[in-house]
Amino acid sequence: MSSPPIVSIRHLTEFAGQEVVVRGWVRHRRSSGKVQFLTIRDGTGDLQAVLSKGTLGEEQYGWATELTQESSLVLTGKPRADTRAPGGLELDVTRLQVIQVAQPFPIQPKEHSVGFLMEHRHLWLRSSRQRAILKIRHEIIKACRNFFDERDFVLIDTPIFTPSACEGTTTLFQTQYFDQTAYLTQSGQLYGEAAAAAFGKVYCFGPTFRAEKSKTRRHLMEFWMVEPEVAFAQLPDMMDLAEALLTSMIKNVVSNQREELAVLERDVAKLEAVAIPFPRVTYEEAISCLKKKGSPIQYGDDFGAEDETTLSNEFDKPVIVHRYPTAIKAFYMQPDPTHPDLALCMDVLAPEGYGEIIGGGQRIHDYDKLLARLKEHNLPQAAFQWYLDLRQYGSVPHAGFGMGIERVVAWICGLDHVRETIPFPRMLYRLYP
Repeated sequence: MSSPPIVSIRHLTEFAGQEVVVRGWVRHRRSSGKVQFLTIRDGTGDLQAVLSKGTLGEEQYGWATELTQESSLVLTGKPRADTRAPGGLELDVTRLQVIQVAQPFPIQPKEHSVGFLMEHRHLWLRSSRQRAILKIRHEIIKACRNFFDERDFVLIDTPIFTPSACEGTTTLFQTQYFDQTAYLTQSGQLYGEAAAAAFGKVYCFGPTFRAEKSKTRRHLMEFWMVEPEVAFAQLPDMMDLAEALLTSMIKNVVSNQREELAVLERDVAKLEAVAIPFPRVTYEEAISCLKKKGSPIQYGDDFGAEDETTLSNEFDKPVIVHRYPTAIKAFYMQPDPTHPDLALCMDVLAPEGYGEIIGGGQRIHDYDKLLARLKEHNLPQAAFQWYLDLRQYGSVPHAGFGMGIERVVAWICGLDHVRETIPFPRMLYRLYP
């Protein structure tokens, strides 16, 4: 006789009335006379298991009475429909195998401080809320990859160790690379530009690092970015691409992670309102708007978190702010040919006060202009010679952007802080666990 199949809780409905094996951990246990009820989780969902002394016998039923929260076990039984149970199913258990009886679990259903929860992040991941957030993160990443893959972009893996800065020298993590100094990457963009000249349309997707001494709810020292780069593309093309990416991503999350959004009590209607086209305003128009709202910001200033919040609260979907002053943007940004003091760049600000989630624009494609900008920014020509070379061998207008995964997760999930958007966040004073 063949053994019963091992089935995940997510797929149990397909096996109603059949004997199956379920493996997982105890979330809750309660007893009612000669019957015990266990809430079991296995990473795909929750299940109520019913254990009776008459079915299991004295020994196995006795084992069940010793089970604590997070004890690991293997259950054999038959699932049956029960609308009152988690997931709409109960498992009538015919055999119990205990793998380990867990020690008293430190995280209990009561108020814990953020510091305590972060110290126990390795265990906090097991909660329903954290599982929902990270499932949505997974859906966002999958949607990003599918979006670009379906549009014939080629995934290019860019280096983590770099010889020079990309976004500014003040936020670099420095490390020793044998007899040289190296830095943890701030962005894969420069390498993406090289790949775009080979493949036409590429994207990189990986961790990036910024040594910003910031404790705001929007900042991490290590975060993940998806960065497309497109040959022959200009600023309007990137605006269109960003709109298409965000709307596609939200559609996937709303369709496939409805239960997880419900766990987070997210107002799905606000996500469903995100549709193309997004409002587009110039930097100058944005400054005017902020001043009318009482902000002390002046033309030529970059936006702070409060400014981004104020701007984004004016719209019920993302807003694209474009053409910032060249002086406050990175060295590689292409100047507007009609207004050289402005850069052909953009930021996409998420609604509901979540601020910048995408930044990018058109890159300088002329050798002499790029060399001049390197000198203006006091960047060493030798370190960027390979980047300059790209402008000597079939250079074309090209553009791209970077989208920070953690800020997008925070927005879509409706979170107050990015620390919950990644399994193990790296913050200014947090390197453990």
